[in-house]
Amino acid sequence: MSATNLVGGLTGRWRRSADRLSGGLLRVALRLGGGGAAALVVARLHDVHDPGSLCMLRRFTGIPCPGCGSTTVFIEAGHGHWSAALAANPVTVVAALGLLVAPLGPGRWWWQLPDRHRNLLIGTALTVAWVWELCRFGIIRP
Repeated sequence: MSATNLVGGLTGRWRRSADRLSGGLLRVALRLGGGGAAALVVARLHDVHDPGSLCMLRRFTGIPCPGCGSTTVFIEAGHGHWSAALAANPVTVVAALGLLVAPLGPGRWWWQLPDRHRNLLIGTALTVAWVWELCRFGIIRP
């Protein structure tokens, strides 16, 4: 292989990496803008009209589901209360951040995992979220 072919190949690879990075950054910016706008709208709607608990399981049984607190995460984020958003449901915050940065590379990592490992991670996240919510609402004591 000649030096020009080697340099040309590396230059092309770097250019493709830069294109991928700039495209990924654009997708992250669009996701951040869309998520931020949604959080502001949800927070404003909540200020005008608080519908109470949206979770049917919690409404009818008093027991929160693993996703309880997810709407509160966006309401608190829309108000700029980051620690309250994290306290509402940390698993939702981690998942939202994962989806936000997925175009930069972590999305490829996720899809390269075997189905069994992805299912185990999802199950673990749901279990952690549910235990968190049960503690947060005082149903179980840590």
